Amino acid sequence: MSSSTGNGWAQLRQQARSLEGQTEGYFHKYSQFSQATSIPSKPTDDERQTEATIQDLLEKREALITQLTRLLDSEAPLTTSALKSNNLIRHREILLEHRRELIRLKSSISDARQRANLLSTVRSDISAYRDSNPADAEADYMLEERNRIDRSHSVADGVLSQAYAINESFGTQREALASVNRRIVGAASQVPGLNSLIGRIGAKKRRDGIILASFIAFCCLMLLYFI
Repeated sequence: MSSSTGNGWAQLRQQARSLEGQTEGYFHKYSQFSQATSIPSKPTDDERQTEATIQDLLEKREALITQLTRLLDSEAPLTTSALKSNNLIRHREILLEHRRELIRLKSSISDARQRANLLSTVRSDISAYRDSNPADAEADYMLEERNRIDRSHSVADGVLSQAYAINESFGTQREALASVNRRIVGAASQVPGLNSLIGRIGAKKRRDGIILASFIAFCCLMLLYFI
């Protein structure tokens, strides 16, 4: 009897896990109806079929949990394992979570459909109003064009403001560099003997340059003479 009960328990648990996996798959499909870019005003056949399938899977799982409960109750208290009790509790928790998920998805799809229907109604009312009032429709169009032009002008003003700010920054930097240069020149002129020292250094460089050029010219002449 114990072996038969164990086999029945294992088979029922396997079916329960399989139905839980199928429910997850249909939940993924069902959630896509609320994410559609253009949700229809009424549920499609596919949407109704998916919801009915989920409901059927939940009822089957409820029946399996009932059978598992009866099997567990039929066992002797001393032979009932804590693992089976925990498994049964877990199946019940998952079933409850899935029932809540179904309610949430149905509410999400309903809200999306109501928003889509409301937006469609508003657009229809606007179109009907414009058709019956062509002068107002033209005025609205001109107002929209004016708003677009104003936005373009705002963008252009922003670009020009940035350009003016950059140009002003460059001018400030030029003035700062010129001020630094004037300070350096002024400081150099105030140091005694600095100008004459700079002049001597320049003269020495010129003299060294003349000597080096003369030596190079002499070498070239000697090379031409011996060749």
